Amino acid sequence: MARFVLYHTDGCHLCEQAYSLALQTLSASDIEQVDITSNEALMQSYQATIPVFERKSDHVKLSWPFELSQIQQLVE
Repeated sequence: MARFVLYHTDGCHLCEQAYSLALQTLSASDIEQVDITSNEALMQSYQATIPVFERKSDHVKLSWPFELSQIQQLVE
């Protein structure tokens, strides 16, 4: 089961960068990718800040721009 969520939109090059960063620390199965365009509430929350990387256990979030070291801290 995925422990993290990456909020994104299709075709977002920053979102692709964020996913690549996350994959340097996590496996793909640890990351649930959620396209915010499928949900109006998510669009309202994240459209100006995607990509957003969230730890599911306590809902701590990183909004772009973030670095590999920040993801690693979130994973620990």
